[in-house]
Amino acid sequence: MAGQITGLEAVMEALRSGVAIDRVLVDRDHDTSALRALCEAADIPLEEGSTNDLWRMSADGAQVALALTGRAQHETLEAVMAGGGCVWLFDGVEYSTNLGFAIRTAEVSGADAVLLNVSKTHEERRTIRRASMRADRFIPVVYTTTAAILEAAAANGFRIIAAEDVGVNGPWDEDLTGNVLLVVGAERDGVSPEVLEAADGVVRLPMDGFVPSYNLQVAVSVLAVEALRQRESRGN
Repeated sequence: MAGQITGLEAVMEALRSGVAIDRVLVDRDHDTSALRALCEAADIPLEEGSTNDLWRMSADGAQVALALTGRAQHETLEAVMAGGGCVWLFDGVEYSTNLGFAIRTAEVSGADAVLLNVSKTHEERRTIRRASMRADRFIPVVYTTTAAILEAAAANGFRIIAAEDVGVNGPWDEDLTGNVLLVVGAERDGVSPEVLEAADGVVRLPMDGFVPSYNLQVAVSVLAVEALRQRESRGN
């Protein structure tokens, strides 16, 4: 599960002590040359942001530096699935703004990676990044195929839990911890038949209104928060 180290001195001390750090974010308006040297020596990626960026991302108020821990920045499907944990598949989701929101929600809730089985142009990927508030800097986002995802999930012992109207249990009735692939489907068509067939569990969000479904963003949020609650309750 992802974590954060806050403050310039705390981040530098963590680096000197050999703490596993995946990425560092610094305020571009402050002198962080000593920290930059430590990151370069340890081959740790470093990002710059504005004072407002760091204030918004910090768990502990305004800071000059933040470090991301517990989430390796894997770049391939194989590496993501070998790393285990909580991985999301936004199955066939088309709208770039929805994908950006979903990626941000996955990152905020401590997931380990996001998988997308859709093709997006360069401009569409820029829209996704903007809509995610550039959360893709801090969580792996891998574009691949449905077949490759299902094969990798099986090979690495992942359970597949999909959110769909055909489900019987609520998200809180399913185990969403461990190596789990959480799936929310496309805006119009929902989860694809091949993913539903491979799923180990299908959950349904309770509804009691006239309109027959929540929008995608609500489904992602409910499932993400419940998965985080379960991990925290088990000390994961």
